[in-house]
Amino acid sequence: MAPFNPRLLSDGLNRGPRRKSAEEYINGVLSGNRVILSQAITLTESTRPEDQELASQVVHACLPHAGNSLRIGITGIPGVGKSTFIESFGQLLLERGHKISVLAIDPSSERSKGSILGDKTRMEALTREENAYIRPSPSGGSPGGVARKTRESIILCEAAGFDRILVETVGVGQGETIVHSMVDFFLLLMLPGAGDELQGMKRGIMEMADGIAITKSDSGNDKRAKIAAADYRRALELFPPADHGWKAEVILTSAVTGMGLDEVYSLLENFQESMKENGFFEKRRKGQAVYWMNEYLSELVRNRILENRDSRQYRQEIQERVTGGTLSPFEAAAMLLEHALKDRS
Repeated sequence: MAPFNPRLLSDGLNRGPRRKSAEEYINGVLSGNRVILSQAITLTESTRPEDQELASQVVHACLPHAGNSLRIGITGIPGVGKSTFIESFGQLLLERGHKISVLAIDPSSERSKGSILGDKTRMEALTREENAYIRPSPSGGSPGGVARKTRESIILCEAAGFDRILVETVGVGQGETIVHSMVDFFLLLMLPGAGDELQGMKRGIMEMADGIAITKSDSGNDKRAKIAAADYRRALELFPPADHGWKAEVILTSAVTGMGLDEVYSLLENFQESMKENGFFEKRRKGQAVYWMNEYLSELVRNRILENRDSRQYRQEIQERVTGGTLSPFEAAAMLLEHALKDRS
């Protein structure tokens, strides 16, 4: 027997599990393997250059198999019951024969940059369903990062056979605009008692909504819910008509009793049918693809400038001039871009 060599053991531990090839990821995703799907999504979230290159190959190969879903964005103020609504509505979708994927954008821990809400613990019933897949995505504090990671997750989930993609957001804010740019239907959840909420609600969020669902509208809240619905309908009347001709509807719902969930389902079906008939469905998706391209281009340019080691000293000098008040941030940005382009030429 050969003598024990601790170096061999150390080498084995350092190597870790064998790295999957692009073909293994692609075949796994297309066959609906949920474990490999999760691994592929994790790959897209990695910031390592080698992982990003591999992820790009996987997403590119899955692209022809994607697009056959209805992408639904779901947002609302904290406490409105987004996860509870999604769990109940998800069960209804499963009963109607759909395969659903829930991509929940969680706030990120400032220390670990990981997801801190833990949607899988908030949607226990859905996690046990064979045709449901839940994936929390840490926001990492980067709206652009959310757009790219979630966009790629949507493609991978569609390629894996999921035909209803639900994108849940953390609340009302900048993230809602980003999510709106990657979904077909944008559903705004609101609580009964609309007075104060209407005052605090951004006009832009209301204008983006393709439908409004008033949650917790069951016994005890029914009167307030009806008043809220009337308030929202009046508010929607003040907005100019959308270019696609769709008029947002307001529906009273309860995730506990199931009230209104059938109406939400019908609303989504009617929206998809109407938008496909007038050609806006495809038009919106094409516009979104261009938007994502431009957003990622901006991110690439910014990262290239910040990661350029040769210009680090120059950036430091520019930064000191900005903090010293002798150079405006706008002039500084233009100078950094010009310097980076010169280095490339």
